[in-house]
Amino acid sequence: MKDNNDMPGHLARRFQQIAVAVFLAEVGDAGFDLTPVQYAALATIKANPGLDQVTLAGLIAYDRTTITGVVDRLVQKGLAERRASRRDRRARELEITDEGRRTLRKITPAVESAQRIMLRGLSAKESEDLMRLLHKAIAAGNELSRAPLHGVQA
Repeated sequence: MKDNNDMPGHLARRFQQIAVAVFLAEVGDAGFDLTPVQYAALATIKANPGLDQVTLAGLIAYDRTTITGVVDRLVQKGLAERRASRRDRRARELEITDEGRRTLRKITPAVESAQRIMLRGLSAKESEDLMRLLHKAIAAGNELSRAPLHGVQA
């Protein structure tokens, strides 16, 4: 049996731990209370006005059953709102609020800083290689995930 540090799953989990810790520290130091998943959801709602929660979950590769809690917290924080669908009265569409737009604009430097910190210790070329390889490995295993990434549904 290999040592844990030779297993991609263990290393991916460790990198995720580091990524979340760095994100929360940078965003917290900037005065914001937003998790990486909440940030991804809010940015995706802004980019896709009127999308529903199922589509949101697919676009950020998040479990459909737990996306409701993420959206609930964004709504409670005044960053997003649910509206009745213009196409289907039973459905709810998600919209970013003005406060959500302001938050995304103000939080961007902290998020960008977090991304740089996560890759510190790597050269520019190594960072590019890591990102390319992560994209490749994720694409190859996407459908194996409990929450696969899906494109925008028209």
